[in-house]
Amino acid sequence: MRTLFFLLQKEFLQIFRDPAIVRLIFVMPVVQLLLLPLAADYEIKNISLSVVDHDHTPYSRLLIDKFTASGYFRLTDYSTSYRQALKTLENETADLVVTIPAGFEKQLVKENKSSLMVSINAVNGAKAAVAGTYSATIIRMFTEEVRKDWLQIPRFSPMPIISISGSNWYNPHMKYALFMVPGILAVLLTMVGSFLTALNIVREKEIGTIEQINVTPIHKTQFILGKLIPFWILGMIVLTLGLLVGRLAYNIIPVGNIGLIYAFASVYLLAVLGIGLLISTFADTQQQAMFVAFFFMIIFILMGGIYTPISSMPYWAQVITWFNPVSYFVDVMRMVLLKGSKFVHIQQHLTIIACFAVVFNAWAILNYKKTS
Repeated sequence: MRTLFFLLQKEFLQIFRDPAIVRLIFVMPVVQLLLLPLAADYEIKNISLSVVDHDHTPYSRLLIDKFTASGYFRLTDYSTSYRQALKTLENETADLVVTIPAGFEKQLVKENKSSLMVSINAVNGAKAAVAGTYSATIIRMFTEEVRKDWLQIPRFSPMPIISISGSNWYNPHMKYALFMVPGILAVLLTMVGSFLTALNIVREKEIGTIEQINVTPIHKTQFILGKLIPFWILGMIVLTLGLLVGRLAYNIIPVGNIGLIYAFASVYLLAVLGIGLLISTFADTQQQAMFVAFFFMIIFILMGGIYTPISSMPYWAQVITWFNPVSYFVDVMRMVLLKGSKFVHIQQHLTIIACFAVVFNAWAILNYKKTS
């Protein structure tokens, strides 16, 4: 125990002796947590709209007003022909072209139906899908308004009217930051834990101190614990700072028990720190450790359910996420912070992460070759 205490003292002195490391641990996560949720906003607005109106009637103007008043579309072009409007898609000055044919109003009133043509720039598939959904919703609302104003009941057989009211649970105001902050905080905690520990033992190799440690009677389990515990403590501090930023900057008040977050994070940090330590036992230089850690971090982030729902991924990708610790932490953060989930709801996640922690740290200890 006394040996472990001196190892921890050495690690903390080594960490705080380097101002760059201190800024990396404490300043970087706070700045990123302030900026990323505002920048990584997948709510698409200001979709550039081009209109071709061959009808020039009150109904066609009303439809155009519906698009511009929605808050999602911005009228950037009013063309006289579809060929001219198509050039705006090619030049990327418009994202969507709505073509209103001649006789649009007449057909709608007399024949109870009409047609429109909506052309969407689908280079960005996600944006095109959202623009198509928005436009379909606006057109449907427009037709409902027309039916109320012009179509008389005697012309139709009586039909029941179903009134639908909805409520948004867990995020009533549909704020995207509430969804993104827990996920980004999970990623930042993973980056701080895995990157720094991946570089730690390798740094000892490069400066030559690892040889001095190897000839001491320190057991390799004590050596690994001495490397792991300081970054575990710093990771918990980073988590606290992240939760404070979420509370002060985004008004995120945890619905569930905050103690569950810390309990899960304490086990999760053991897992990601074990990954970093395992990488450092294989790498010979800091550059090698950095590239390997970065390789896994990209996979963890893109396949962790932060931006793309795991249920929307192909089955083979969903299988890979079973072995992605980030996906479990992101899920737990959102469950506890936003939904108020209890221990029974995260018990399976905790068990899996605990298994990861045991496997990665045991592997790191076994793979560390100490020569005495």
